Amino acid sequence: MDAGLFTANNVWMMVCTALVFFMHLGFSFLEIGLTRQKNTVNILFKNVFIICMGILLYYVGGFNLMYPGFEDGDMGLFKFAGFGIGAPENGMTPDYADGGYTWWTDFLFQGMFAATAATIVSGAVAERIKLGGFMIFTLVYVGLVYPIVGSWQWGGGFLSTLGGENGGFYDFAGSTLVHSVGGWGALIAVYLLGARIGKFGEDGKTKAIPGHNLPLSAAGVLILWLGWFGFNGGSVLSADPATTSLVLVTTCLAAAAGGVGAFLFSTVLYKNYDLTMFLNGILGGLVGITAGADLMSPNEAVVIGLLAGVIIVLGVALIDRLKLDDPVGAIAVHLICGIWGTLAVGIMGSMAGMDQFLYQLAGVGAAAAMCSVSAFVILLTIKKVSGLRVSKQEELEGLDIHEHGMDAYADFRMNQH
Repeated sequence: MDAGLFTANNVWMMVCTALVFFMHLGFSFLEIGLTRQKNTVNILFKNVFIICMGILLYYVGGFNLMYPGFEDGDMGLFKFAGFGIGAPENGMTPDYADGGYTWWTDFLFQGMFAATAATIVSGAVAERIKLGGFMIFTLVYVGLVYPIVGSWQWGGGFLSTLGGENGGFYDFAGSTLVHSVGGWGALIAVYLLGARIGKFGEDGKTKAIPGHNLPLSAAGVLILWLGWFGFNGGSVLSADPATTSLVLVTTCLAAAAGGVGAFLFSTVLYKNYDLTMFLNGILGGLVGITAGADLMSPNEAVVIGLLAGVIIVLGVALIDRLKLDDPVGAIAVHLICGIWGTLAVGIMGSMAGMDQFLYQLAGVGAAAAMCSVSAFVILLTIKKVSGLRVSKQEELEGLDIHEHGMDAYADFRMNQH
């Protein structure tokens, strides 16, 4: 391979790594904007903790759990290549990864993905989870569960070989392997935690608990949209012009269609222009296209996004009906739209077909089983040993004061409850 092309590929992957890192600011803005100001420091602390520990955990063992080098005869379920990271002899040459990037770029790009799963959980459990319990959950979930599930497909495990020579489960950039992994964790955590005080009245009706800063939430979603160009664009694993440009187009179209689909459908249902539905529709479109961004035509991307937008509105209503309290809509966005996007690979695009749909369904089921059971065991253990939820007084007065001893907005102590 020409040295210039190798360098261009590697530079593109490093740019994408930076964009995925930037997404953590987007998640932070989205979460703090959709929750109350008395919990802002707590949410920011969790998100900073996630990115720091996510990278370190991926360095210690996550990378070698996710890419263990499965061989013929392995079951493709679990393998560990050892602690730490060390570049192989060809790690800095075009012989590594077909010249798409170097070993170090590979580690850093994949490490940015690892922390995203726990960030998804952070928003769903906002305003009532003990910080210590959340940090323990993050250590185990990001350190073990995420890379093991990822190895089943991206590491050459059993999902990638379901159909033998005909291929297997397909997840281009992580509708299931990243977003649904986080979504299943969020669902189990929300169930075990219970709803925030005042979310569901004695009459059984759902009561809105408004976020304190929708401008920040809007900024967060737009940052995430930008970051998704790195999330999906980098998953090409090179700067290949044809594939990269197609992926960016399908990603952008699905996001736009998701927002429009959610805003139109929610307007018809609820007779108002709901900004939060609009914003979550954009995210739903992004999650939905992530599994097959390289397989879809522009028209198919628009259809996937539009349906994701409708799914968001229905998903949020379903979560409320089940009396589950998800302050930011993470379960509807990342879990439900993650499942939709994964199954869409078998319905539309260049791999569509009944066999492929069944492979996709198997992948969704495998991730669901592993993630939901693991999350339940981890969180239930924490709940029994040290408690998972803060006290009523701490929840009413805010986690910022009780967990951190500070305010996010020291000069503006209004609308605390």
